[in-house]
Amino acid sequence: MLQGVKLKWATEVDIDAMQQAGDTLFDYEVKPERVKEFVNDPRHHIVLAYYNTKIIGFASGFHYVHPDKDPAMFVNEVTVLDVYQNQEIGRQLVKYLIEYSKQLGCTEAWVATEQSNIAARKSYIAAGGIEDKEPIVLLNFEFNK
Repeated sequence: MLQGVKLKWATEVDIDAMQQAGDTLFDYEVKPERVKEFVNDPRHHIVLAYYNTKIIGFASGFHYVHPDKDPAMFVNEVTVLDVYQNQEIGRQLVKYLIEYSKQLGCTEAWVATEQSNIAARKSYIAAGGIEDKEPIVLLNFEFNK
C-alpha cells in the first residue's frame, strides 16, 4: 500500500474532508446532514483512507440481523480515486471493514459488483472474497426524486 495512507472510521469531524472529496470520490455531492445520520447510526460503517489531509478512498457497509440468521455485513461501496488505484488501498479498506464485521459478531460479509468491474472483483478476491458460482440478477425499484 502507498506509504503514508492512514485508515480511520469516519466521524462528524471528517465532514469537511468528505465534502472536499465530493463527487470525485463519492457518487454525488456529500451532504453534511447525511454524513451525521450515517456515522451516528451504530449499524452503518465507513472507513476512510487518508493520504496527508485528503481522503483518497473509502469503504462503506452496514451490518444487519434477520429473524432466522446471524448478523451479516453488506459491503455497500468501495471507491479509491483513480490516481491511487492499483496500490492495494481498496483491498486494505475491504479487509479493514471485514475484520471489524467479525468484531461485531457478523458470521459473513458480502458485496455485489458488476461482471465487467474487473478491478473491483480483483480487489475483493485479494481481500479474501470468493465469487459465487451462480451470477445474481439485480433489480432496482426507482422512486421519483
